[in-house]
Amino acid sequence: MKIDFKNTFLFISTLLILVGCSTTKNNLVSNTDKTTLPSSTNIKDRKFKTGAENFESYLPLLKDKRVGIVTNQTGVFKSTPIIEHRSSSLYPSENKGSINISIVDYLLGQNINLQKIYAPEHGFRGTADAGELIVDGKDTKTNLPIISLYGNNKKPKPEQLEGIDILVFDLQDVGARFYTYISSLHYVMEACAENNIPLLVLDRPNPNGTIIDGPILEKEHTSFVGMHEIPVLHGMTIGEYAKMINGEKWLIDSLQCNLTIIPCLNYSHDMKYSLPVKPSPNLPNDQSINLYASLCFFEGTNVSLGRGTEKQFQIYGSPFLPESEFDFSFTPKPNFGAKDPVHNGNLCFGEDLTEIRKVHRLELKWLLKAYENTADKTVFFTDFFTKLAGTKKLREQIEAGMTEKEIRKTWQEGLEQFKKVRKKYLIYE
Repeated sequence: MKIDFKNTFLFISTLLILVGCSTTKNNLVSNTDKTTLPSSTNIKDRKFKTGAENFESYLPLLKDKRVGIVTNQTGVFKSTPIIEHRSSSLYPSENKGSINISIVDYLLGQNINLQKIYAPEHGFRGTADAGELIVDGKDTKTNLPIISLYGNNKKPKPEQLEGIDILVFDLQDVGARFYTYISSLHYVMEACAENNIPLLVLDRPNPNGTIIDGPILEKEHTSFVGMHEIPVLHGMTIGEYAKMINGEKWLIDSLQCNLTIIPCLNYSHDMKYSLPVKPSPNLPNDQSINLYASLCFFEGTNVSLGRGTEKQFQIYGSPFLPESEFDFSFTPKPNFGAKDPVHNGNLCFGEDLTEIRKVHRLELKWLLKAYENTADKTVFFTDFFTKLAGTKKLREQIEAGMTEKEIRKTWQEGLEQFKKVRKKYLIYE
């Protein structure tokens, strides 16, 4: 029997819009709007939805427009069981009872005129190593051209935006300053402002949304892993952060982006949220996402944080740490997302953090312990550490022998000032 996939897909998408649409009329948050979430007496009685599932708020804005989209494998939402029953052949899934629908596939199914895909670090399918060069290409499933926004082309060029009436941004952030999806957001906003293209951000939860912690970036240490004067953990969704970029006039020449945020529905910062897919190759689960900001400092040292294992950002270790002090060991080897991991093929001694309780702040204790137990401290840090920290002070404080409590105290004034600024741009409680 021949299956008409096109008609089947259109039928599925129609069901999605019927099942997924909210009854709330005003679900948009523009650059100047305050929160406009649905009213209800009890948040537990309402169904959470990502901005991508807030269909009725953004589909009318895309109708009859030539649309570009900045997204990757994180731009998905789960279908209902009835949708899975009718579309399992189109969307195979490992999750029994639900399937992940790509925002690209969904928009095409709604007859939205998608023109181009713009992909951040790790590429459109999210399979490239951190820092790996991504080249332009074409998506084999949709035949849409893919423009890489990484390497030497972090900001879309005017010619790459030709033929685009509106740009959609749908990426899953993890709430850390050095996670580069928010840096891509800055450059996309800047390009849109320069080329008079409206930007529509489909908001998603911050899985570390309750944590505001770490040193504030100093302007002289601006880089792609830290573009603005915010702490390591900022406690904002990507939509709220976009509002901050605009509101604080951080774009070049204080430009303003024509920005519209499609908010999550029935969301609060303290809501537990488990990502449906890996946000990047080396963040495989909730534990790694929670520990990411604390362990990422090891990227600027001679210590491995588990790349080349199955426990990325959940373990740390080094051949230079003594076995007498660390009873856990591992040997990094090339794998998915790490073609040449740090200490490739060498036995490393360290700690396994896979079973520890969720952290609620930026933890320095593992970094300090590794430094203290490294015999030759002159080779512990690399130049990249200052970029990650956003300041020279943290390295200097560690080398001076300051305790974690003493270091944390030096952050407090900056954090209090940031919280006052942050409050102006919050969409959710």
